Amino acid sequence: MAKQKTVNVSVQYKELDTIKDELLVVGVFETDTMPRDLSALDKKTGGNIKRVYDLKDFSGKAKESVLIYNADAKSASRVLLAGLGKRDDFELDTIRAAAASAIRKADNIKAASVAICMDVPKGTCPEAKAQVIAEGLVFGRYQYTEQLSSPSGKDGILKASIIAWNKNDLTAMRKGAKVGILQAEGQNYSRSLANKSGGEINPVTLAAEARKLARKFGMKCKIFDDKELVKQGMGGILAVGQGSVSKPRLIMLEYNGKKATKTPDLVLVGKAVTFDSGGLCIKPGAGMHDMKFDKSGGCNVLGIMQAVASLKLAKNVVALVPAAENMPDGNSYRPGDIIKTYSGKTVEIQNTDAEGRMILCDALSYAVKNLKPKAIVDMATLTGACIIALGTHKAGLFANNDDIVTALKTASAAAGEPVWHLPCDKPYRDQLKSECADMRNIGGRDGGSATAAAFLREFVGEDVPWAHIDIAGVSDIKTSNDTMAAGGTGFIVRTIVEYLKNC
Repeated sequence: MAKQKTVNVSVQYKELDTIKDELLVVGVFETDTMPRDLSALDKKTGGNIKRVYDLKDFSGKAKESVLIYNADAKSASRVLLAGLGKRDDFELDTIRAAAASAIRKADNIKAASVAICMDVPKGTCPEAKAQVIAEGLVFGRYQYTEQLSSPSGKDGILKASIIAWNKNDLTAMRKGAKVGILQAEGQNYSRSLANKSGGEINPVTLAAEARKLARKFGMKCKIFDDKELVKQGMGGILAVGQGSVSKPRLIMLEYNGKKATKTPDLVLVGKAVTFDSGGLCIKPGAGMHDMKFDKSGGCNVLGIMQAVASLKLAKNVVALVPAAENMPDGNSYRPGDIIKTYSGKTVEIQNTDAEGRMILCDALSYAVKNLKPKAIVDMATLTGACIIALGTHKAGLFANNDDIVTALKTASAAAGEPVWHLPCDKPYRDQLKSECADMRNIGGRDGGSATAAAFLREFVGEDVPWAHIDIAGVSDIKTSNDTMAAGGTGFIVRTIVEYLKNC
């Protein structure tokens, strides 16, 4: 099988006209004339950079780019001018995306080395600048190649240098780049797990992957097997998984970055339905192959734990990943069944395809009762209704606490992973009323993502700050784009790491 595509990132200070890499990427803001900073490099290209500007073939508009070949053997073989848009509209995500796009272009032309230099407004933190460029380089180069005999583009390791404009920024930029690399590697780890098929990843093999991760980073790992789930009374997880030959699991990882206390600063809960057929309420065949991505929430949690541990954050974080395979079988749970959950609350099943909330509710109740954390965040590919509401551009954010909403929105803006706050209060809870149980597992078509969040809120209560992030529309992409390969995205991994740095 093909080697995984990776990128080796370093930070250096060089004059642009002395760089000899196979590709030099220069990010520039929108302007009608060639920036003075490019004059020395322009001479090396025989005036071709100025000519491009004079011909109005390039002005630096956002996402605009032009490739210039260089005949001077003492300089970069190719120069890629990458537009950053108007200087007044600058955001750090602009250069994160430009770096990802540039590394993908380098891969397409099979360059073995690339240097990247991004202009930024004065006052921009050099550490933050290097972090986002490194993130873009690492997640931009990623492609799931484990099942390919021969991948497209340059195989193996590609060398990338982040070029500092100012020599005095080197120390800060190297620090920032290290953080960016580790965060993006956590994101890519999540993507690799999510991209694996249901035949490769089931609850048992996902638990084995979590054990492997724990050993590598010195975390504690506990696996609740199906017998332990029965003993604990986790009826929601058991019900969803009872139709599969791969029995359900609850995965728990503990990272203790604080030595003085064991109280979790955050409990992460991630839905891992390793394959979702819909159960007896079976899904249509078209598109069912993408149901391997229904484990993305759990995969993200594992990716976050890798990033947190590799960054050695001074936080205590516990991960809970309820894992089950939702399959139709003579032993599957049925519409009309009443399931007693870990909390003691009973749920009338009206649709077996509303299974994610059934496994999450047990994990959430366990977190509140046994771990007593400062906050809980769960993430899940929970509802198609969230895709209808927000499309594939933003994740849905629901919460019982305004402060956690503010903190997560701030983190999401820094990470370039947009979220949108939606309600999950009493009117949506009322849609879940049942005549024969404490609640139903669906609330009808209206407000489907809000009623799903309201369902989860019942198992958390109001005392612990809690947020639910519905990543159904952003967990994967069907075709590759300028910044990312097709498949799992690891969306929200960087956001939660940013949240943890500041909580």
